[in-house]
Amino acid sequence: MKKIGRLALQLVFLAVLAAAVFLVFHAPVNQTKPATNPRGAKSAAGGPPPNILAASASLADVPVYITAVGTVTALNTVAVRAQVDGKLLSVDLKEGQDVKKGDVLATIDPATFQATYDQAVAKRAQDAATYANAQKDLARYTRLAAESAGTKQQADTQAALVTQLAAQLKSDDAAIESAKATLSYTKIVAPISGRLGLLNTTVGNQIHASDATPLVTITQIKPIAVVFNAPQQQLPNIMAAVKRGDAKVEVSLSEGGESVDIGNLDVIDNQIDPTTGTVKLKAEFPNANLSLWPGAFVNVRLLVKTLPQVIQLPDSVLQHGPDGTFVYVVNDSAVKIRPVKVAYETETNVVLSEGVKPGEMVVTSGFAQLSDGTKVKLSQPESSTKKPPA
Repeated sequence: MKKIGRLALQLVFLAVLAAAVFLVFHAPVNQTKPATNPRGAKSAAGGPPPNILAASASLADVPVYITAVGTVTALNTVAVRAQVDGKLLSVDLKEGQDVKKGDVLATIDPATFQATYDQAVAKRAQDAATYANAQKDLARYTRLAAESAGTKQQADTQAALVTQLAAQLKSDDAAIESAKATLSYTKIVAPISGRLGLLNTTVGNQIHASDATPLVTITQIKPIAVVFNAPQQQLPNIMAAVKRGDAKVEVSLSEGGESVDIGNLDVIDNQIDPTTGTVKLKAEFPNANLSLWPGAFVNVRLLVKTLPQVIQLPDSVLQHGPDGTFVYVVNDSAVKIRPVKVAYETETNVVLSEGVKPGEMVVTSGFAQLSDGTKVKLSQPESSTKKPPA
């Protein structure tokens, strides 16, 4: 009985094993792969060609700019202070107005200084009379000494007195000039042409030459300067542009904004900042429309050179692969991968030095289904360049 039970178990085991082997070798295999459409794969056979946008490559002169953020700086700024102490009698200005050099801004009470000047003039007149009388005495003493009616010593003493009085007259003249200059300081005049700031005092107040706060500030705003930094690697290009005389500088009030003024590079600093590796530059602008204001931050574009007759295309044409940068060139309704070299890039365009010829169509949009040799449908040609933001 035991042998019969053991035999039955072996038969069951063999039957199960045979069924498993049959399922392994005869069951249908599912060979369906997940549907994928990786970028760069060809479109399905028989499907419509993908739509693309393309631009025609053409030759153009491309300006090369250095961009930076600059600070508007006045060419001249003067803090106007009193040069004498006194009461402020009048203010002959309006805050914020434009003034010219020599315009009277304010008047200090001149009474004390006028009196000092009058005293100096009177003192000079008194000394002039004494001098004239001494000259006459010298003439008499000299004649008497010649006739032996007077001593030679008396004539010499009188001559010394005349010389002394002549020196006194020169001292009086200097005192008059000093008093005149001090009196003129009671008229506070504009030392430069420019625009006035806020007035820091009012009529009737006592002002002093030692006051820390100026009466008013004058800032020259036409013309005006912008100071900015450029990388030291660009210094040779900057120097070359200055030598050619075409180092033009444009400024805008916001990034990518419209240019508000055009000026010329005026100064290149005499040393490079070792902490930043940049050189400081200053450009001067006419500021005819008063678009630039001292202390404001502006966006600067310095023209350093122009690339003559080069291929320029929208930056969207560039693709990047394991072998480097390439573009898709349209040829007979199909695209061809073309390696390229980029010579210069702007915010919106690229200049290609190799890889594309004038007149060739280069894909700018619709890359998802493209690969080398893919048939395509051109939706609408684009311009060969994009205009930078206004």
